[in-house]
Order: sequence, then C-alpha cells, then structure tokens
Amino acid sequence: MNEEELLKNLEIAAKKAGQLMLGASHIEDVVTQKGDFHNLVTEYDKKVQEYLFEKLSRLLPEAKFMGEEEDQDHFRKEYKEGWLFVIDPIDGTSNFIRRYRPSVTSIGLFLNGKPHIGIVYNPYHDLLYTACSGKGAYLNGRRLRGSDTPLRDSLVCMGTAPYYGEKTIRRAFDTAYWYMSRCIDIRRSGAAAWDLCQVAEGTCGVFFEPVLQLWDYAAGALIVTEAGGKVTDMDGNELSYEGPASMLAVTSGVSREEYIMPYAPLKESGA
Repeated sequence: MNEEELLKNLEIAAKKAGQLMLGASHIEDVVTQKGDFHNLVTEYDKKVQEYLFEKLSRLLPEAKFMGEEEDQDHFRKEYKEGWLFVIDPIDGTSNFIRRYRPSVTSIGLFLNGKPHIGIVYNPYHDLLYTACSGKGAYLNGRRLRGSDTPLRDSLVCMGTAPYYGEKTIRRAFDTAYWYMSRCIDIRRSGAAAWDLCQVAEGTCGVFFEPVLQLWDYAAGALIVTEAGGKVTDMDGNELSYEGPASMLAVTSGVSREEYIMPYAPLKESGA
C-alpha cells in the first residue's frame, strides 16, 4: 500500500470512529474514573480504540500501537523503530460526556520515532484535519497555511492539565494571565488535539498546556508544523515525541519573543 492509499484509508477509519461517537447514547451511564476524579473514561472511548486498533492493524500489520485506553502510558524503546500508531480515540472525553463540543478522534502514525501522518476528526461538524510529513496540512482537502497575525491580534487557547496536581494547574493559569495582556482573549476547548488544529488553521495564534500525553499531541503537532507553525515545549525546547511533555504551539505570525513566557522550567511529571 502506497502512502496516498494509506492516508485515504486512515481518513476513512477516522470518520468511522466519528460515527461511533455520533451514535453514542446514555453516555453518563458508562463513565468510570481513571485515578483522579477529573480523568474520566467511557465505554465509547474503549469501543472506538478497539475499532481503530483492529482496523489499523489490518492496514499496516507491522505497526505497533500506543493508545490512551490501554493502560500503557510510557514510551517503550521499541517504539522508536518502524511504524507506530498513537491513538486518542476520543480527545475531550469530559466534553463528550456532557455534550459540550468539541470532541475529536486523533490518529498519529510515527516512523522511526518521528510523526509521519496526523489525522484529527471532529464528527460533529465533519471537519477532517490531515497532514503528512513534508507534504503540508489540510482541512477537508483545503491546504492550511496558518496565519501571519501577530500575538496582539490573536486568540490564545489553553489547556489546564487538571490531572497533574496543583503546581501544574497553577502554571496553566499563571501563563494564561501573562498572555491576557498580550492577546485578544483566552479560549479553552477541553480537547488539545482540536486546539492544535485551530493553531494550524490560524483561528488561534497560540496553544499551550503544561502537561500532555503523547496521544494528545501526536497528530496535532504534525498538523501545526505542516501548516507552517512551530511546536515546542513551554520553555521553547524541541519535543522528543517520547511521552508526556508541556506543549506550546504557535502560528507563523507569532514571534518567539512574543510567545515564550519567562518561567522556571517545569518537570514534566507535573506532580
């Protein structure tokens, strides 16, 4: 299967996952906690991930898999070799439970430890964001090129990382306060993959969150960079794509001098 055929089949799989989300009913009856009370999972998260693992393993049998709902959140050494799918079946589970949109499916495909294909699908508005390394980013087939708008004229979107303790939450809101005097306003959607796509599209100039898991940003980070944006950790360092990281994504019009907040580095454990 060539790259174009693979991408097309991954798009079909993402849309099928979206159909499973749209067909959900009585969601509140199938909710459980994963540790902290903020961190929720539904039977639909598990169903979507099971579908994607089964479907994608047929498309690329040699690939390894890493997904949010498999209780395996550390990056293994063998993941840096060959193909690796990194899946977030429903990014924005709390939104999904309360019917607060958006919630999205995120599929990242890595090759030798680096993002190669990224797909984020919002089924509620039929919005399909895609990127392939070196070939650009697209929304429903339309090329994305970010925005040349400077920070002062941009929206900034944020994540609060509520699962990782008071220090991490404090950093999120301190950073939001710092940006408030430098941008139009702050937004929070509750789905990091979606927020990254908003930066790629140029709707928002910046997205930040103090701690994200790899499945949260595996697809969206590639979509941002292929749209001409920049992705680093919150201290401006290059991402390793080997697990949890702070996240700072900016569109092309926002300069480094505008978006790096002076702050003591935060250990990524966040605890």
